[in-house]
Amino acid sequence: MTPPLQLPPPAGARVDLLVVAGEHSGDEHGARMVRELRASQPGLVVAALGGPALAAAGAQLLHDLTASSVVGLVEVLKSYTYFRALFHALLRWIEAHRPRVVCLVDYPGFNLRLAAALRARGLSVKGGGSLKVLYYISPQIWAWKAQRRFTMARDLDALAVIFPFEVACYADTPLPVEFVGHPFVGREYVPPVSFDPAGPVLLLPGSRQQAVARIFPPLLAGFRAFGERSAVVLYPSEEIRAVLAAARPAANVRLAPTGQPVAVAAVLTSSGTMSMHCALAGIPGAIAYRTTWLTYRLGRMLVQVEYLGIANLLLREPMYPEYLQGAATPAALAAELRASVSDPARRARTAEQASRLRGLLSQPTGGTAADWLARQL
Repeated sequence: MTPPLQLPPPAGARVDLLVVAGEHSGDEHGARMVRELRASQPGLVVAALGGPALAAAGAQLLHDLTASSVVGLVEVLKSYTYFRALFHALLRWIEAHRPRVVCLVDYPGFNLRLAAALRARGLSVKGGGSLKVLYYISPQIWAWKAQRRFTMARDLDALAVIFPFEVACYADTPLPVEFVGHPFVGREYVPPVSFDPAGPVLLLPGSRQQAVARIFPPLLAGFRAFGERSAVVLYPSEEIRAVLAAARPAANVRLAPTGQPVAVAAVLTSSGTMSMHCALAGIPGAIAYRTTWLTYRLGRMLVQVEYLGIANLLLREPMYPEYLQGAATPAALAAELRASVSDPARRARTAEQASRLRGLLSQPTGGTAADWLARQL
């Protein structure tokens, strides 16, 4: 019989804060928050399920959850046994070591179940215990599963959101909700990308292995059909680099780690976090996305939004034209690249949209996510 998965004990006698972030973007957002918080409270003891960014910010990394990030129904089902074992290992760890506060960062499929389990076991404040459970970066209840807001109000003590309209989404619940600004326009933000009309093309297939394996080939094909300049592809981990290398990109396609700043003329991107970096930087381009047929059909039935890209949703217009599934053809993506690098009106429109986007997401007077978290500790 396989022994149960075990997480390491805390490095010290106590844990003030446990952060749970399951994706590369959540790892980065959580790390920014922890780094800023520990600068004002250097004695704060932080543990985390997350990734290398949280570890670099000073958290004791109990498990690298970013290395196993998956998306889509089929992929989640394949990884069910692993996530179930990890979930119960984390519950045992929390019960044994009793952190004062748990801050859940995005990753709702795992984190909302954890909040519910902490309440059901009587560990959290909402369950009659002493553990305060916070949530940073709301699930997209405005797109689907709007009823989640009621279970969130039942299980959470406070929520910090990164889009200003999200506060109103919880107005019919007793959950305290605060807009803390988007992390990409905060005072600690260092843009990983910038616009250079003479630069290469940027290809951004994502940060999850299964998604990258599906999305990178059409991005490459679109770039080849474009037939101009060179390209750079950013990868967040060595696992993703291996997936990219397996697609055998041409010699004029350079693979570079995400932490390396790049200046580019245009972008073909998946709909993830990096697309927001590009939108805020005013880089023209397009979104391409492919997933399994079943996941796509279910998504079309369940998700009630006009656009996939968050910048498009916030602006209520296609800053980045979207090419989904079979529509992501080499000819269509190549045409977007040509317009992005050759059409002055297209570049001017993108710059104006980026300016509006930055205004929408600016930090409010109440402070950053770290300021919000400090008030909860």
